[in-house]
Amino acid sequence: MRGSFSSTLFVLSLGIACAGPPANDTSESGFRVALLTPGPISDQAWNGEAYRGLLAIPDSLGASVSHIQTRIPASFDENFREHGRQSCALAIGHRFEYKDAAERVAPSFPKTVFLVTSNDVSGPNVAGIRFSFAQPAYLAGIAAAGASRSGVEGTIGGTELPPVREGFDAFTAGARSVNPSIQFLVSYVGNWEDVSAGREQALAQMSRGADVLFQNSDAAGLGVFQAARESARALVIGSNADHNGVAPGVALGSAVLDLPLAFLTVARAVRDNAPLPGGVALGAETGVVRFAFNEALRDRISIAARPQLDSVWNSMAAGTWPSPVSWTSRPQ
Repeated sequence: MRGSFSSTLFVLSLGIACAGPPANDTSESGFRVALLTPGPISDQAWNGEAYRGLLAIPDSLGASVSHIQTRIPASFDENFREHGRQSCALAIGHRFEYKDAAERVAPSFPKTVFLVTSNDVSGPNVAGIRFSFAQPAYLAGIAAAGASRSGVEGTIGGTELPPVREGFDAFTAGARSVNPSIQFLVSYVGNWEDVSAGREQALAQMSRGADVLFQNSDAAGLGVFQAARESARALVIGSNADHNGVAPGVALGSAVLDLPLAFLTVARAVRDNAPLPGGVALGAETGVVRFAFNEALRDRISIAARPQLDSVWNSMAAGTWPSPVSWTSRPQ
């Protein structure tokens, strides 16, 4: 499921944040791109996909790249400043929490573009990009309702951040478009890295009848897959990355962000001095978001739900899917 990337959206609401001095300053052009992530790139999710996006830039644009994990908010400003001092052209702060630091630091380094993901921040050299994660999350809800036998579904997040809540609201709306009486369990691990805690949250929800779990909890989400695989009581839908290979026997699908495509597009715009007009959500019509089925388990989705999945996806890919003000207020 993928739409073509629109040339119109090439001129995006790009907010770009440099992270750390270049790790491999080998480019003849001197074009440098840095990435700051709030967690480890080994999470096989939000941070790992961002790093994969960073690594897509050197071959295509001849850039040098670097990455730093910023463990505490107090380090955001200094890492941004260091990359401004290093003449980084583009610095990417990969989550909305980097917004305030980017706004504080950007005026001192006008030649660096500071990008913040999942944010609408804008300024002369600071901006944000958002991902329409609610779109694949809505599709995940349709698939989950079509696969559920108990009528109970679970959502497990790392921490209760606004983008995570929006994704869960969209998942709920999608599921209720198939089965209005379906029940939902919601829990948060409290962090993004504790695999054992993710496993315990999943087991607790399965003990209450949940037979499809939608996780958005980065490394902790690997524990959700582990619990489902061990107990054989639930299917799991992954997020941000394609998790279908993590546990093929229980992964129903994944709500995917194509961060290599998004970051490469942004970096090319910065290199070419394209304008940065403000926040735009990158959706299915750009190819940046999609729902990836695990083909081995597609038959677990009811025949009644499959045409709806196709119809809604086609609308999203064509750019005609209505964006609600609030997923929780969306007509069911």
